[in-house]
Amino acid sequence: MKKTLPILSAVSLIVILSVIMTACSSKSKTGAETNLVLSASDTTGLADFQVWKAYNERKDPNLYFAPTAQSAPVQKTVVKKVYVPVKTSPATQASQPVASKKKGWSKAAKGTAIGTAAGTAAGAIIGKKNRVLGGVIGGVLGGGIGYGIGRGMDKKDGRY
Repeated sequence: MKKTLPILSAVSLIVILSVIMTACSSKSKTGAETNLVLSASDTTGLADFQVWKAYNERKDPNLYFAPTAQSAPVQKTVVKKVYVPVKTSPATQASQPVASKKKGWSKAAKGTAIGTAAGTAAGAIIGKKNRVLGGVIGGVLGGGIGYGIGRGMDKKDGRY
């Protein structure tokens, strides 16, 4: 019973420190990460193209097919293009999708916590002569391995 209290206190101290070190990120955000709101400006005549497309979709489909030699001569039609400027209102600008901030623990933090707990328990069991030292060493190694695995999973998910 006398050995249980130091082991549990060492395990809890290692778990708390490892979670604090991995959960709190002090990295500064880059310019691309801070400007996640999309602007609603016209890009190289997109509004003109949309007007042209809407106008041409209303044409008769028979105008697109070439006449055969047996049919009557084709009458030429003159089409006058009318461009109507498309105005964007503040209401449409506000409805642009905004990337939401990810909440909760990252997989790196979860991996560190799980690895630290498992490493501490395994180190205490394996190191029978000095269980506290075995728990500390196992906790540090388990936390490092758990962090590495969780960080790799975060990179695959695009969290960082």
